[in-house]
Amino acid sequence: MFRMDFDIRIGNYRLKMVDAVKVKHSVEQLSDTATITLPAMVEGKTIEIEDKLKVGDAVTIQLGYDDRLQTEFKGYLKAINTDGGNLTLECEDAIYLFDKKVSDVELKSVTMKALLEKVVKQVDPAITVQTEFDFTWEKFTFYHATARDVLKKVQDETKANIWFDGQTLHVQPQYAQASGRTVAFDFERNIESSNLKYRKASDKKVEVTVELTDAEGKKSEVKYGAEGGKNIKRVGHGMTKAEAKKIAENEYNLWCYDGYEGSFTGWLVPFVEPGDAVRLRDADYPNKEGVYYVTGTEISFSKDGGKRTVSLGRWLSK
Repeated sequence: MFRMDFDIRIGNYRLKMVDAVKVKHSVEQLSDTATITLPAMVEGKTIEIEDKLKVGDAVTIQLGYDDRLQTEFKGYLKAINTDGGNLTLECEDAIYLFDKKVSDVELKSVTMKALLEKVVKQVDPAITVQTEFDFTWEKFTFYHATARDVLKKVQDETKANIWFDGQTLHVQPQYAQASGRTVAFDFERNIESSNLKYRKASDKKVEVTVELTDAEGKKSEVKYGAEGGKNIKRVGHGMTKAEAKKIAENEYNLWCYDGYEGSFTGWLVPFVEPGDAVRLRDADYPNKEGVYYVTGTEISFSKDGGKRTVSLGRWLSK
């Protein structure tokens, strides 16, 4: 039997007890979040720690078994809620710092890296940018915008995977494996439950349309895929048709593959996070074994145990 352990620090304060912790990570959402619920009372006394915490405090959450802890979240305290008699702490990763207005500007022939570095410099010079996304806008404009707004526009237009690792902002092409780590999961050994379904690429008929507005405001369309099936629309501003075609091809490939779709739930070990890959094994169906990109995880930690739900993106290899 494993003993559940945690180490949660907020500012200079270390929590001594918790009712529940939920952590959500996703490369498809701008922010990772954590919710910490504290018991309303202990031994008949109300817990009073609000004077020890303040919004904006740095937050680190480590969870695990038998003193073997893994950092599951790093970010900032966004809100302290006392509704319903419970004390709930809402936390957000470093995107919390990006709710800051940036200077109005119109950039021409700007690369992904140059754009991000210009924005990050206005938020916190200590934040670094890590990207291998080869993408250039003919024109990129932000007006009365926050740094968060700019990142949201980047993600909406390119479908980039965006996440933070401490003080490093990662922006990569969708499903570009970031960590180089592959973690094995077996349906008979360390998967508690799943809603996974196996789909064939031949059963999928997809056409991607990118509605494009170039630097002069002229509208056009770029299409890729099979006509008559599921139509996926994307919008591009200030980019060339060649760049729009990259987006269309990438989106098409995300939809068309033989493999599993969905998510599965295991425990806190083995550790896996978005940007990793997982190898799924099933002794009953060895032909379905494959490696998949992890787009998101959701961790729950309470008296009922520790669980990690893993959401799959596209198939990567056999």
